[in-house]
Amino acid sequence: MLFSIDLLKKLFPHYDGANKCTQVDAIMVDSREQLEGSLFIPIVGDRFNAHDFIEGAIENGAIATLWEEKYPVPAHLKDECYFYYVEDTLVALQMLAKYYRDNVNPIVIGITGSNGKTTTKDIIASLLETTYKTHKTAGNFNNDIGLPLTILSMPNDTEALVLEMGMNDFNEIDLLTRLASPDYAIITNIGESHIEFLGSKAGIAQAKLEIVNGLKETGSLVIDGDEPLLHALELKQEIISCGFSETNQTSSTITNVEINLDSTVFTVDGQTYHIPLTGAHHAKNATFAIVLAKKLGITEKKIREGLQTIQYSQMRFEKMMDKSGAILINDAYNASPTSVIAAIDVIKTMKQYERKIVVLGDVFELGDRAREFHEQIGESITKPIDVVYTLGHNAKYISDTVKRSNQHIISEHFENETSLIDHLQQYMSENTIILFKASRGMSFEKLIDKVIT
Repeated sequence: MLFSIDLLKKLFPHYDGANKCTQVDAIMVDSREQLEGSLFIPIVGDRFNAHDFIEGAIENGAIATLWEEKYPVPAHLKDECYFYYVEDTLVALQMLAKYYRDNVNPIVIGITGSNGKTTTKDIIASLLETTYKTHKTAGNFNNDIGLPLTILSMPNDTEALVLEMGMNDFNEIDLLTRLASPDYAIITNIGESHIEFLGSKAGIAQAKLEIVNGLKETGSLVIDGDEPLLHALELKQEIISCGFSETNQTSSTITNVEINLDSTVFTVDGQTYHIPLTGAHHAKNATFAIVLAKKLGITEKKIREGLQTIQYSQMRFEKMMDKSGAILINDAYNASPTSVIAAIDVIKTMKQYERKIVVLGDVFELGDRAREFHEQIGESITKPIDVVYTLGHNAKYISDTVKRSNQHIISEHFENETSLIDHLQQYMSENTIILFKASRGMSFEKLIDKVIT
């Protein structure tokens, strides 16, 4: 049982309607879901109003609904469903999630950052699962709707809740962290994502630091120790920094990084760890998790077990093999200039491949600085990268920059997928590794499907 009908009546005292059921077992926001015994919460968006789908929700199992009082209730449904009247269903969803979070009262870990927050979430969950009953954000449910739904989907015996917090603008993390009330907060890094809306990296840092607003006074903040914008923080909570540079106020310094195709080895706080992820940036993500796990009393043995069983999300440096033997790297879940450069740097380390190719698309939400950031990506591309192919409007600045600065690298921009794929076929062989990287809106996973079939 998630909530009793009587409890909902106390939380939302303005109600009518009826149903024989005495409890709610799930939350439904999509009327097409099959969820018997659920509470349907119709969200109102710019282009839709889910109140219009109440009949479908009832047919699919809803026995109660939160209902914005300004909308008329279909009279013929009042005998089939409880209607709890609220001013705003989104606010009511968030209030319900806050109540449930406080009632279950797990250890809460909140994670934000321009890059790496989903991978860090997955690593943390893997470590915590060795010792605690753990629930985590699924997919990208990290906004003002997704985070409350994540909270409400956790079992009532959850001991640790790992929540990813995304944002596009100021005050969004503030809302999420106040709902979550984290015991521990992590800022993975400060990149360029959403600079179109936030103006500068300093603005992005300010928005990410809103996570402290809901952090418990006895809590801890774990930060990227290599980021100058996160230096000299003054908080009443404990601050733990993790990074590569010993000069950047780093509490846990990462050294001896060794990158392989399927793993990364690194040392932190005198201990050497192996993770089934590729790249120095993942060593830092794992360090955030290791530091947190130790704070929560997880043993070294359990930490190492958890690092080997990481269940991470798709399209994050996902390795595929073409029938030709070429290795394709699908890193197309999302992108920022920082994450694109990091992925390219990983490809450069792959000494076992004679030919290294990067296929890059547009990075979105860079505003007036889009050209500048795409050119920065181009400037980062040096040997041993052999071929650069780009697709998209701003990605052309990448290939143009490479042409100007690295004439020993083949660099070409394409106006359509078909032409790019045709040119790529000449390189498909077992001694080749190909990186695909772009913002999510470019749907590069579809491009990969066409290349690999």
